[in-house]
Amino acid sequence: MSAKKIAIIGGGNLGSAIAQGLLKSGFSNAADITVTKRNTATLASLKAAGVQIETDNAKAIREAEVVVVALKPYNVREVLQEFRASFDPARQILISVVTGVSIDDLDHILPGMAVVRAMPNTAIAIQESITCICAKNASEEQIRYVKTMFDQLGATVSIDEKLMDAATVLGACGIAYALRYIRANIQGGIEIGFDVRTASLIAAQTVKGAAELLIRENRHPEEEIDKVTTPKGCTIAGLNEMEHQGFSSSLIKGITASYNKIIKG
Repeated sequence: MSAKKIAIIGGGNLGSAIAQGLLKSGFSNAADITVTKRNTATLASLKAAGVQIETDNAKAIREAEVVVVALKPYNVREVLQEFRASFDPARQILISVVTGVSIDDLDHILPGMAVVRAMPNTAIAIQESITCICAKNASEEQIRYVKTMFDQLGATVSIDEKLMDAATVLGACGIAYALRYIRANIQGGIEIGFDVRTASLIAAQTVKGAAELLIRENRHPEEEIDKVTTPKGCTIAGLNEMEHQGFSSSLIKGITASYNKIIKG
């Protein structure tokens, strides 16, 4: 698959993470990536790596074959309208990683453009994202290119667009949920005797190992839980206390609260 010029419109946290992931994976050369932002000072590390840093969105779009839109939801329509003349539906793919902006919204602004909605998370910077994808007006070859691109940055799954808001909560917001659990685990570790550095390592590696067990062995979490919950043991005592305090229900409520915030605004 031939290399393509990629413009990332919006060099915030997610846009920068995508650029970092493309570089680290070797999917793209630095010279083939352009990142735009008004305040380019925050992109110094990307610039040092050879990435093209640009304040001119129109120029970046015109010179690209793949345009990744990583703007804030509140200004994406305005920006795309402003620069719609710079797009060329005959040769470009538009990839939107913007929450809450539908494919139909994008198609209305840029009729006929091959559009792919992709919802990664910030672990894309270390090539460990889960990215959910759906598309419109895109050929099989174009969809395959986008999937291959994000497969270099973690794992991908194709979904119906009606599930994209749910994917945002479970995959993108989910990073914060997992990190909050790890933080609580560290705090508990300190309380029972560990220093913060050791507690952090144990907590993070334990969560990483638990996730790998599920992914590599294709198992349900309860199968692995059963292996460590011995009769009258300390694990089941801790799990039961957490459930008495609302551990699972509070997490589920948090997920639904995030989802409701997206769909209701």
